[in-house]
Amino acid sequence: MPQILIKLIEHLQADDLGMPELAALISSDAGMTSKILAVANSSAYHRATRAVALEPSLIALGTDMIKTIVISESVFQTFNNFPHSGSIDLRAFWKNSLSAAVIARDLAQRMEYGHPEEAYLAGLLHNVGRLALLATAPKEYAFNFTARDDEDLCAVEQRTLQITHAEAGAWLIERWHLDSFLADSVLYHHEPSERLQSAHPLIRIVRLAHLMSTHQPDDEAIAAAARLCGLEQDAVDAIGAAAVRQVGKSAAHLGIDLSGADDIPAPPAYAPAMLDPVRQRLSDEVRNLVLVSEVGQSFARQQGQDGLLESMTRSARILFDFDNTVILLENPTGHALVGMPTGEQQRIAEFSIPLTRGGVVAEAALARKLAFVTRDADSLGLAEEQLFRMLGTDSLVCLPLVSGGRCLGVMIGGLAAWQVPHCQKRERFMQAFGAQAAGALEAALSERGQAHRQLAHVAEEYREASRRVVHEVNNPLSIIKNYLSVLDAKLAKREPVVGEMSILNEEIDRVGQLINGLADLQPTESSRATSVARVVDDVLRLFRATEFVPAGVQIVVNMPADAGEIDGDADILKQILVNLVKNAVEALGASGRIEIANRGHVNRDRTLYVELVVSDNGPGLSADVLANLFSAVRSTKDGAHHGLGLSIVHGLVKKMGGMIACRSGRAGTTFEILLPARSGASMVAGVQPRAMDSV
Repeated sequence: MPQILIKLIEHLQADDLGMPELAALISSDAGMTSKILAVANSSAYHRATRAVALEPSLIALGTDMIKTIVISESVFQTFNNFPHSGSIDLRAFWKNSLSAAVIARDLAQRMEYGHPEEAYLAGLLHNVGRLALLATAPKEYAFNFTARDDEDLCAVEQRTLQITHAEAGAWLIERWHLDSFLADSVLYHHEPSERLQSAHPLIRIVRLAHLMSTHQPDDEAIAAAARLCGLEQDAVDAIGAAAVRQVGKSAAHLGIDLSGADDIPAPPAYAPAMLDPVRQRLSDEVRNLVLVSEVGQSFARQQGQDGLLESMTRSARILFDFDNTVILLENPTGHALVGMPTGEQQRIAEFSIPLTRGGVVAEAALARKLAFVTRDADSLGLAEEQLFRMLGTDSLVCLPLVSGGRCLGVMIGGLAAWQVPHCQKRERFMQAFGAQAAGALEAALSERGQAHRQLAHVAEEYREASRRVVHEVNNPLSIIKNYLSVLDAKLAKREPVVGEMSILNEEIDRVGQLINGLADLQPTESSRATSVARVVDDVLRLFRATEFVPAGVQIVVNMPADAGEIDGDADILKQILVNLVKNAVEALGASGRIEIANRGHVNRDRTLYVELVVSDNGPGLSADVLANLFSAVRSTKDGAHHGLGLSIVHGLVKKMGGMIACRSGRAGTTFEILLPARSGASMVAGVQPRAMDSV
């Protein structure tokens, strides 16, 4: 293989690929430079101005396209200059190799193997060892070269030459510095299927492609190899049938003459009479078309809608020789087709076609059928006239993008009138292309919708967290405000304020903790021993000596001498009790009674809990309020954040691994809370553990 091509392949396979270095390497080969520039300036890429510089052309093509050109040209040059290639008829050999290449590529795509171009090259090279043996021993190997390629041939080669063509091919590919998996696929393409159960996918692909190109379709070996690839017989038959039609195109791409090779039809009688320059030019055009068409299917792997649309329009130009292409997609309401900006067609976003007003484009979308229209057609609509001016052609092709029975939009291709009959003959192929493009587009739209939903979900979580933090911060701020008024009065009388200052410091710290919690939607669980009595005392100190609790409201604490401990954070328990007491005070109004009680231990589902109760003798809650008690709904209280308190309490209790329930009637409201008792804690003095039927 030419050294320049080996270096190019190595550079393209490197992770640190740089366009300036690649351009410098390609520029040293005049033939490769001219080929790159020809493809970059072809109608498939539809550049407004001709690119005469190499690096911009490389950037326009992209590394996948460059790699395809380089590898194909490598194979082309190597095969056409192989020693002794003119001393024996190689047409049957080329047909077999090209059949294996086309089949391997289709198998790779069907199996979703990530490198279909590698599979194509592996199929093309799987028998290159036979050419190597022919070059090494032309007289001794000439007869065997024309023999059937199977295990018996390998045995004869080993006996006469001490090397098989599979071994020779793998050795040659390694010398060319191609990928090791490619060499392995060549080395093992005669291995029995039972030995390839866990082999690399490329090895299994080439094994099946080799069998399909050399054996009858009903051969059991093909069925066994297909099972290794996870393919049914129907899929194998379809791939084999499609390959017959593609081999001729691949042969033209590589400049290989297959006329007279088995059932490959001879070229038209006028082809040999063509002048060499004309024939060469046509050959180059065919080769470039095939090169670009193979890359056209890459839009299914594009990331993002913009890249996908650009790839779709480029592929359509390649496959159908459109002069220009625009894409119109359904708007969110489904009532109109709206232009999608791609490449030079940026202002197409301002263009739309209502689906309810008729016209060729709208009818093609609604009927999901291909449509052709010429500039001289009768009764052209305004939208069609605009499209003719946009695309600058005298004929249009309207290709619906249909996926799953739904038309996502229409691709409009511009072409010359003389091209229309040729396109009409390829109508089924164009519809298949439209379906493939629509499938990729639907997947891209679905991914974008999913991303938007995820972002909306995260945003809603932060909004909810913000509302909760604002609500909770209001409690300590209210207490701080009340204590500041107490401080003002005591300082005026020069009374000690040590206790009040301590409470203020605690509440200011709590405000900081709550605000910090805004950044942590799912805070880590904490487990520590907490004295229930001490937390209750802290809560009472907060409400004591402030104006928040009216003089007529009595707060009673029923706490045993040994109130026990719970597993949980004291600040969380404090937050729960502050919310419940604050709600009770607001429910009572000017007078009433609030009780905070510890009812001791409760054994529920083999778990020991401490039961805390906060009750009041207020008017009770209505049935509607009880039905949505722990939901974040807006209550009838004044203020922007009321209605969140009990939902926050419920969440905090769940966070501590507990349970909460509410009983309410005309005699008042009681909140019963079960919190996990400290592991190994002793029984509360004077209170025996009891079972609870329901909470």
